[in-house]
Amino acid sequence: MIITIIGTGYVGIVTGVCLSEFGFDVTCVDNNTDKIALLKNNVSPIYEPGLEQMIRANAQEDRLHFSSDVSECVPDANVIFLAVGTPSGANGEDVDLSYVFGAVEDIAPHLSDGVVVIVKCTVVPGTCQRVRDRISALRPGLDFSVVSNPEFLREGSAIQDFMRPDRVVVGIHDDRGREVTEQLYRPLSLQDTPISFASLVGAELSKYAANAFLAMKVSFINEIADLCEKVDGNIIEVSEIIGLDDRIGEKFLRAGPGFGGSCFPKDTRALAAFARKVGAPQEIVEATISVNEERKKNMAARVLSTIGDPAGKTVAVLGVAFKPETDDIRESPALPVLDMLVENGVEVRAFDPKAMDAAAELYPSVVWATDPYEAVVGAHAVVIMTEWNVLRALELDRLREAMAQPLMIDFRNIHRRKEPTRHGFTYVSIGRDPAKPLAADT
Repeated sequence: MIITIIGTGYVGIVTGVCLSEFGFDVTCVDNNTDKIALLKNNVSPIYEPGLEQMIRANAQEDRLHFSSDVSECVPDANVIFLAVGTPSGANGEDVDLSYVFGAVEDIAPHLSDGVVVIVKCTVVPGTCQRVRDRISALRPGLDFSVVSNPEFLREGSAIQDFMRPDRVVVGIHDDRGREVTEQLYRPLSLQDTPISFASLVGAELSKYAANAFLAMKVSFINEIADLCEKVDGNIIEVSEIIGLDDRIGEKFLRAGPGFGGSCFPKDTRALAAFARKVGAPQEIVEATISVNEERKKNMAARVLSTIGDPAGKTVAVLGVAFKPETDDIRESPALPVLDMLVENGVEVRAFDPKAMDAAAELYPSVVWATDPYEAVVGAHAVVIMTEWNVLRALELDRLREAMAQPLMIDFRNIHRRKEPTRHGFTYVSIGRDPAKPLAADT
């Protein structure tokens, strides 16, 4: 089977590399020639653990190729994946589908009879049918199928998510679409991975519903954390207890500064906007969005109120990526914190293992350090925003000695309360009273 992937963003490159790992002949196409040049030199344009090694290995086996010429690699392909971006529209809510239909316009003249076009990107219900209609209009008489195959990849663990997924979702409208996707994902079905077949609309909607539900869990536990702070509770205890209920599950119940990244904010807004348009408003999703936006603002305000008068203060921010094991800063909760500190004249020093290059472009006044200990030199507070492992293993004595004032604001609860306190820090965390450490938090 010959596969062409249109788009070498996060989804496209991970999909292409993993399918080549299955043994398929894969060509990844992008009109960004700089990105293609990097990939041809076995350099990944994004940071994802293990990805660059897999690019190199499959390119050496001549299973993985890169091109900027659609006409070169579409005609012979049995399967075309559309893996282009679907960013938020100008209003910040609706999905911009221009890249999807731009890709359709590009590939349509070169499609061959029997081809299966798989929409891998996140699109609102009805989009795949629109793709079918547009291809039919551009190529009357062409024998083709369209499949919806939404991705469920988490940044930082995308390869594992592709190779060992909870399920594969496939939306189909004909037998050929089903047969081809069964062949594509046979290596996974042999590992007992559930392949969930649905209608085109059912598959499209499942992606939004899944992300909205997980986002809702995050906003829920963050509000419970606020309640814990009012009644001297411990959010870690509460999260563990409710997570032991199989009906709830333990995942996405870690209190923090709010969700960010490329998926949850965009997808919740898109689902809410789409649902309003069709007359089925999603009030729980709307509340999830509102709670999360307020959460980020409140966390930034909490930093400012904790450090007191900002005049002459220096604050170290550790972690700017929205989560560990990625260089993605899109809608990261760290950004409102940086914004508020800079706007109030605080000198900001910061560190992140992977995301500093992207963040430095947005915050030229911030001093970017090579490690956490350089970042905290002369700081009156250190704020932990991303749960990188390097920040879990901080030498607290060394950290304190470099600071002007030993104040730690841990918005990820990565430290047990007694540890920073024992090393001389005033310790502020989420959903826990620092004055009342409990047996489970020693």
